[in-house]
Amino acid sequence: MRRMQKLVIMAMVACVVGINALYHDRAVAQKAEAQPTAPWVAEIEQVFIRSEDCKQCHDRHYEEWKGMREQTPDLKTFGRVDAALLHGTSLESPVFKTVLGLWLQTGPTAEERTRCLSCHVPSVTVFPQHTDKINQQVLSGKVDVEGISCASCHLINAVSETPAPPPTFKLQSGKVMYGPYAEPEENLVHPASQSDLYRGANYCAACHFDKVKDVTKRDLPGEILQGTICQDCHMEPSTGSSTSRRGAMTRSIGRHWFRGVVIPGIMLKNRNLQAEWMPRVDVEAVKSPASVGGTVLVRTGSLPHSFPDGDPVLKQFVVTITVKNAQGQELAREQKRFGLPYEQIMRGPIPEPLVRGGTTKRVPFTLAVPAGAVPATVEALLSYALIPEPSPELKKKYLATLPGEKERAAATKLLEDYAQPRVLTFRNKAL
Repeated sequence: MRRMQKLVIMAMVACVVGINALYHDRAVAQKAEAQPTAPWVAEIEQVFIRSEDCKQCHDRHYEEWKGMREQTPDLKTFGRVDAALLHGTSLESPVFKTVLGLWLQTGPTAEERTRCLSCHVPSVTVFPQHTDKINQQVLSGKVDVEGISCASCHLINAVSETPAPPPTFKLQSGKVMYGPYAEPEENLVHPASQSDLYRGANYCAACHFDKVKDVTKRDLPGEILQGTICQDCHMEPSTGSSTSRRGAMTRSIGRHWFRGVVIPGIMLKNRNLQAEWMPRVDVEAVKSPASVGGTVLVRTGSLPHSFPDGDPVLKQFVVTITVKNAQGQELAREQKRFGLPYEQIMRGPIPEPLVRGGTTKRVPFTLAVPAGAVPATVEALLSYALIPEPSPELKKKYLATLPGEKERAAATKLLEDYAQPRVLTFRNKAL
């Protein structure tokens, strides 16, 4: 009986081991079959090591970068959390996919296509020959190559010293990973070196170039934020270790989810930020028997960057000037739009946006009023959209490239949400 029990137990163990091995082999085979690494992707990863490999030691920063600790509906749907697009979703976001698909329908050159990806996929500055392959992966929704990865940020060792067209970062292809800490410990994975660039605003402004007046400046302008840099707010200060192998040793570190804001309502909760950050409009106007003319002044405070957030190339602004009589009836209206349509994006120098930190823009206007009407007030309304509204022809052309009605409906809804103008501020002036 005992011998029989032992035989049964041994048989069960062998069966379990065999089943586990079988399923493990199948799982490995299925994974390898589902996610083959193309030779060109492997070529990129020889220089830009995959972030999953960094996770082995830097698991905390990896999870923050990828959004694994912030699984919200917004993140799952749009690749964003608290209205901030995560760097780890720079290629996976449906917003980027839709905008890229529209723009590619306008026939950009090879240089323009590479330039467009340079901030979303910094590796194209080293491997421009793979630009179109990356675009194809983004449009297919099956992205294997990484966008803004750990390596693409930590291989940066310099930025341009002149306010040249963006991007202004310079990548050092090699095994050395750069960071802010002095005397990094030796390890068997990669050499490390300190760079003061990681404690400067010019590091972030290499891609977020519309936020500051001068992308070469290490510090932010103005007395209010003297000694403060982008990382102080957008890399939430914490304590701990940069790696998961340091035990109880702790020091000041920054979170790697790069939190931001694109919703005006959040800004309204902080009156100081509202006063210094939000743009304001003033109106200078004079009237004559036949018209009202003058200037709308769009003023932006001295804080590091302008609101709204979003891509510095895509943002759209609209200034609407309306003249009314004493009864509030509209006598005349004019809209002035600022921002590039898809057909002009990346063609030539990138223009400065209407709203930019520390600047005042002057928008002249002249409105004819009906004969016999008496203008009493003039109103200036400033609104914005995060992406351009495509022309009907371009939109139809792009939607025709999508595989089915479900995908076309999702793209249409996304365009409606992100291209819809939103009110920033307004000003009334009596005449």
